[in-house]
Amino acid sequence: MTTVDHTLRIERTYRAPAQKVFDAWTSEEVMRRWFHAGHDWETTEAMVDLQVGGAVRVVMRDPHEDAEYGGGLYTEIDPPNRLAFTWLWDDNPIRQLIEVDFEETDGVTTVRFTHSGLWDEEAVRSHEGGWTKVFDNLQRTLNAG
Repeated sequence: MTTVDHTLRIERTYRAPAQKVFDAWTSEEVMRRWFHAGHDWETTEAMVDLQVGGAVRVVMRDPHEDAEYGGGLYTEIDPPNRLAFTWLWDDNPIRQLIEVDFEETDGVTTVRFTHSGLWDEEAVRSHEGGWTKVFDNLQRTLNAG
């Protein structure tokens, strides 16, 4: 029996302290500014209950299509070093895991992102495109202050 690992890994670097980048992942107000899979999309809702077992949820709206809804439960919280949470899209019953590690050196933070449990290689490619835009949005948000 062969197990296929459908995992997406992304590494990005931001000129911001780890605490600021961590806070961007855990502040409902800030998440609404960047946590969406298109540059012209918007996040109409963001909910954060920042405790292990607490919920995280977002509603992303593509101006040309229906909204996408997703969320999960926090499994690890170690500010400002690490976040992990389960993830489910409302229209897909496959539970995934998102892990985000933050490492700061001289005011520059490297984010190591892992999205595991994706259902096939097409899902990995699709999510890579979406997450790349999400990380671009995060860059703009961090640069804006």
